[in-house]
Formats: sequence, structure tokens, C-alpha cells
Amino acid sequence: MSEYVFTSESVSEGHPDKVADRISDSVVDLYLGADPEARVACETLVTTNRIVLAGEVRGPASITDTDVEEVARQAVRDIGYEQDGFHWKNASFENHLHEQSADIAVGVDASGNKDEGAGDQGIMFGYACDETESFMPAPIDFSHRILKSLAAARHSGEAPELEPDSKSQVTLRYVDGRPVGATSVVVSTQHKEGVSQSDLRELVRGHVESVLPEGWMCPEGEFYVNPTGNFVIGGPDGDAGLTGRKIIVDTYGGAAPHGGGAFSGKDPTKVDRSAAYAARYLAKNVVAAGLAGNCTIQLAYAIGVSKPLAVYVDLWGDDPKVDPQHLSNVLQQMVNLSPRGIREHLGLNKPIYTRTSSYGHFGRKPTDDGGFSWEKTDLVDALKSEFRL
Repeated sequence: MSEYVFTSESVSEGHPDKVADRISDSVVDLYLGADPEARVACETLVTTNRIVLAGEVRGPASITDTDVEEVARQAVRDIGYEQDGFHWKNASFENHLHEQSADIAVGVDASGNKDEGAGDQGIMFGYACDETESFMPAPIDFSHRILKSLAAARHSGEAPELEPDSKSQVTLRYVDGRPVGATSVVVSTQHKEGVSQSDLRELVRGHVESVLPEGWMCPEGEFYVNPTGNFVIGGPDGDAGLTGRKIIVDTYGGAAPHGGGAFSGKDPTKVDRSAAYAARYLAKNVVAAGLAGNCTIQLAYAIGVSKPLAVYVDLWGDDPKVDPQHLSNVLQQMVNLSPRGIREHLGLNKPIYTRTSSYGHFGRKPTDDGGFSWEKTDLVDALKSEFRL
């Protein structure tokens, strides 16, 4: 279609599912900080004044149940939950983590002439486009940024009336494949008792207008703030949260396919996480090199098998002069897409995952300690040279 609208949503670090993701990724970082080769698959449930962990780990015996509980409570404290219905200090805590299955370990571990295999079967997708500076689709990019702006104001004390739980949703109008403005914006944010809805609306408006490009604000009648009214009871007290339930928020806001596997709570031997990061890394470099305006990459794996079963590249018909199969071959020559190859190329065996648990795993800036390494564009020069750009 030459003209259409597209919508994406985001949820804040205080959303119940994101609280669960934050705790699970904090456990991953705890283990990787003690042993870069540790294995973790941590699931978290949060509800009214209760935190429950379950899953499998393999790591140093020096990590105790007390250590796990401390990082879980610290994660909740950092988010900002000190409410009667969910408090970092007073919530009950249960830890049901246990040793990783020996059957899985045999299939995944390297031994003899056998390289490390994938931690599970599955398909993973990566995507990039040239709509924004972050090479992310604009609706999800703006949705994340609105909530990050509100959270920053809450943490700094600039907006003490705000509480941690919030959601955003941005609908953009596209003309000839390019976003040109917002047709509606929805923001629901938890707040302290007694805050007027009109004051809250104006507070939120400032953050939305600061994120959207000039002239892109939606019509007043399509700007919705807390459309159901009061939002005092929220977070895990208002709704249970589970690890891995916001996979579209974590990726591309529905603008590209998703393989179905969640990221949070998993160490990087799990290709659900590491291969999705690698696919984004490749797709972003393809678009940053000017080979296409949109790029989707699919990787497929079998448990215990090191090499990917398939590497599929879709350039959305943007540039028929670039052969997708040739590009697929070139990318595989540039990056070893085995689980070990991905981890070594991107430096994933580090405690860098807590920060990924909210506001998206993609579209972020690489950090000096190795965080968001999959957002680097260090393949661009080689791709331009290969395709004579």
C-alpha cells in the first residue's frame, strides 16, 4: 500500500513482565560474572508481594541461594518498587533453581572433535531498517523512548508523582513506505494517589512531544493518557508478571518476524538469545552499508548441532542488484554463526544482560564493557568493498 498506519507498543521496566525479565537477567549476570562459561535458564514469576524463581543452572558452587535472593531484591529496588503490594525488601522469595539436565549438557557441550552445539532447536530472526538513526522501526523506537524519558524523570525526582509501571503505544502514518507523523499515541502510567488526570496528561504530553519529530504529534482527540482513569495499583500487585512474555516489545514491535523464543534469563549458549542477537547484527550492518533499506535474516538451529541449518536473507525487494543468496554466503564467511562463533565474535560471555531487560534488546548503543555489541556496525566497510559500493 502507498499509505497505511502501523502501531507498536512498549512497556516500562516496572511492568510486571519486565520486572520478571529484570530479575532473570540479573541472575544470568550473577552467574556469568562468577564464571563466563556458566549455564543459566532462569524463569521468574512476580505477583502481589511474591517473587518465585525456577529453572536450571550450572555454575560455581560459590553462588549461594542468598546471593540469588540478593540480586533479585536489588533488581526490584533499582526499578523503584517500595509499595505495600510489592516491596523489594518485604516480598516473599522462593528459589527453585536446580542443576541443568545432564542430557542437555551432553548434547550442547564441546567434547573431543565435537564443537559446542546449539542449546535448543529453533528459528531466530534479525531485522534492521533505515527509518531511524537506530536502524529500528520508528513506532517501536518512539514507544521505547517515551517510556525511557518518563522513567528518567521518575528516577531523577523530576516527576515524583510517577510510579514504575507504564505502557506506551504509538501509531504512525506511512506514505510511500516512510513514516510521516503520528495518528495516535497512548500512554498509561502508574501514579501516586491523588494526582489529577489533567496534570498527568500534561506531564506525559511533554515527554511525548520531546520524543516525536517536530510536527509529528497526533491530533488532540487521539492522544490518550490513562484512558481508564486512575492507575494507582499497578506492577506485580496489579497483575502477575512472567519472564519472556514481552517478546515483540523486546524486538521490532511486530514490524518483522519473531522466532518465538524469549531472551531474558538465558545465558548466551542458548541460541534463542545469541543467534537473535547475531541476526540483528548482520541485518543492521547490511542496512548501514547501504545494501538495502530493509533486511530480515533468519537463522535455524538443531539442538546439539553447531552449524546453522539455514541462513535466509530477505531484502524486501529494495535492491534487486544485490543477490540475497550471495549476501547470505558473504555474511557466513564474515561471521562464524555456530553458537561458539557468535559468542566469541560478539563477546557475549559477560555480565551484560540486566540492562537489556527493558526498552528493547535492539536499537541501543554499544558500551565500552561489551554491552550491546550486536549493535556495532563494524562489518560495513567489508560489505561495501564486497559489493563495490
